[in-house]
Amino acid sequence: MAELEIGQKAPEFELPGEEGKTVKLAGLRGKPVVLYFYPQDDTETCTAEAIEFSRLKPEFGRFGAAVIGISPDTQKSHRKFRDKYALKVDLASDEKREAIEAYGLWGEKTTFGRTYMGVERATFLIDKAGRIAKIWRKVRVKGHADAVLEAVKALPA
Repeated sequence: MAELEIGQKAPEFELPGEEGKTVKLAGLRGKPVVLYFYPQDDTETCTAEAIEFSRLKPEFGRFGAAVIGISPDTQKSHRKFRDKYALKVDLASDEKREAIEAYGLWGEKTTFGRTYMGVERATFLIDKAGRIAKIWRKVRVKGHADAVLEAVKALPA
């Protein structure tokens, strides 16, 4: 699959969210959407990222932006993760990796010399019209949520 590019229509998805809600990209049309993909609930880096996005959620809200974290974890895992760290962002469960693969984020990774298949940490900013406005790949968490917020602020009103 070709890598997604800025200006392209964002791939649609419909995933189980929290408390039985469905997270559907088409249902968010008309507002900016931050999709941050992460490998696994309750791991050091993923937790730091979720906490940073949660800290800034009110600021994202001031600009009408939805913030959604997506991983292949189950809804039950997401609930525990959310409760343990008092997370404020929405989390969507992509156990079948449909959105993860549609966004080109499932692939070979290497950590400490071990090679395995996994989720690339990446963030997509989708504009009100449903087009990709900005892409961050191979995300380094420190300062990332702040950079995404600045990009949201720079979108046309």
